[in-house]
Amino acid sequence: MAIAVIMPRQGQSVETCIITKWFRKKGETVKTGDILFSYETDKAAFDMESPADGTLLDILHDEGAEVPVLSTVAFIGEPGETPGSSGEQSPAETAGTETSGAVTSGAETVRVETPETYENPAAGALEPAIADTFTGRRVRISPRAKRLAERNNLDYSLISGSGPNGRIMCSDIQNALSAKAPVSVTAPAETPPLSPPVPTPAEKPVSPEEYSDQPLSNVRKLIAKAMYSSLRDSAQLTHHMSADARNILQARRKIKEGLKSGTEVHDITINDIICWCVIKAIALHPAINAHFMGDSIRLFNRIHLGNAVDTPRGLMVPAIRNADHMDLPRLSEALKAAAEACRKGNINPELIQSTSASFTVSNLGNYGVEMFTPVINLPQCAILGVCTIINRPADLGNNTFGFVPYIGLSLTYDHRAIDGGPATLFLREIKEQIEQFNY
Repeated sequence: MAIAVIMPRQGQSVETCIITKWFRKKGETVKTGDILFSYETDKAAFDMESPADGTLLDILHDEGAEVPVLSTVAFIGEPGETPGSSGEQSPAETAGTETSGAVTSGAETVRVETPETYENPAAGALEPAIADTFTGRRVRISPRAKRLAERNNLDYSLISGSGPNGRIMCSDIQNALSAKAPVSVTAPAETPPLSPPVPTPAEKPVSPEEYSDQPLSNVRKLIAKAMYSSLRDSAQLTHHMSADARNILQARRKIKEGLKSGTEVHDITINDIICWCVIKAIALHPAINAHFMGDSIRLFNRIHLGNAVDTPRGLMVPAIRNADHMDLPRLSEALKAAAEACRKGNINPELIQSTSASFTVSNLGNYGVEMFTPVINLPQCAILGVCTIINRPADLGNNTFGFVPYIGLSLTYDHRAIDGGPATLFLREIKEQIEQFNY
């Protein structure tokens, strides 16, 4: 009996995945554990292993396809066997049936509650159906594509889907929106001009050879949406302050010398030390360790520290859970492990949700940034931006002046949840923790 290969669900918020590469071809023999294809979500990349021994009978989605989670991607069985001929569910049946059922994905079984369905005689199976907002009839469209169409007021009932059995995918909606004349139910008819306008030299059309349009990646779309929502939906204000960095620089030199001599085993960085000082400051100002929920503020008993990581696929912010229960060496190891997992694309999707962290640190000091205004990762109430270290003139005592290294700190907070006074006291506490640091 043919076995269906199911697209797994990677996190509760993930609705679709993109197939990035197939490693096996139709008709090839595969064994359990062989990598069939790689796929990615908005934030992470994964490999799909073969759930059984046999022949890859059919591949239902090519590279680059956006596939709904828990839908069939391929079939594995005996040579010459017809997929679905022995009672195996079709892709449409796997994606949605009239009753809830168990769907097998790799080595795990997931129980799925599926949407209302209708019978498609052409496909010979039950197809998932979504009511068309504009016409009231049933249209096969992914939930994500439906939301995108409704946000842009696009009548998706007039779009031909490129997915299985004509299912409308996000890419179909995006193609319709980028067309010269997208279908919209509210777009007023434009009155043609009485005479064609005469182009001026400044209005000369740009030649296509002068530019290229690059489509946004899934990660870039997610970041753009999150940043726009953060600035639109919150009252953000940034305070700037500098801290004497002599103690942390001395500690860093001591650690590097210890690593060379073999007396030190933990390569603790400046960023690790700053995060440690932030945790100490949060413990003294717990009101900052919170989420703004609209009509309430959720205060956390533990500190789940988010650390912004720059990766080839885009910015990621993994959370270090219960960071306040770690000593400095353990915190350093956790920060490095999370950053490395983000760069490799195998970070746990649940750890990069904005709700996983209770406070975030974003360090641009290595890039030489002297001052910036970080954007809050909602629903968190604040984020600390760490800037580069600059030598500034300062009073050394006894009327002696010299240059002292100062590290810039930029605290952005949500004024709906935190007032300026408590935010300033918290930022000053971070400054004092840095200046008093002793390793």
